Formats: sequence, structure tokens, C-alpha cells
Amino acid sequence: MRNSGKVPVAKILDAQDKELMAIRKVERDGNALVIRGKIFGAMPMVAKLTPEEARAALKLIDFKTFVFLLTMLFRKT
Repeated sequence: MRNSGKVPVAKILDAQDKELMAIRKVERDGNALVIRGKIFGAMPMVAKLTPEEARAALKLIDFKTFVFLLTMLFRKT
């Protein structure tokens, strides 16, 4: 497989499959997770996820969704 020199991008889409955010980098900053990207293809954004907020997000997920998240990486699109 050849590397084309492009930075990998993960996209977050809305309900109509339009790009909301292009994630260009996810990295650790101390105990926080930092997400860097662009919103709507134009506005640069840096978002931080703290341990407290990650725990709050996990409380929103039921068991069925948790299992789906674990298997999501192995599913075809």
C-alpha cells in the first residue's frame, strides 16, 4: 500500500450525510483528550474531552449501544 502523503481524516456527518467536522488529529494532553479539526470545512477547532466529561458521556450509553461501539470498527460501511 502506497502512502499518498495525505493526513488521514475522520469525518463526523449529519443526518443528511453532510460533513459537520473533519477530525485531523486526536492526541493526549495530560489527562485530557484533544481533538483537532475543522468544522464545516472552514473553521479550525480544538476540542478537549476531560475524564469527568468522558464519564458523563459513558452514562448516556446503554449496554446495547456499548456493544455496538465495540464491534463498530469491524463492520463494513
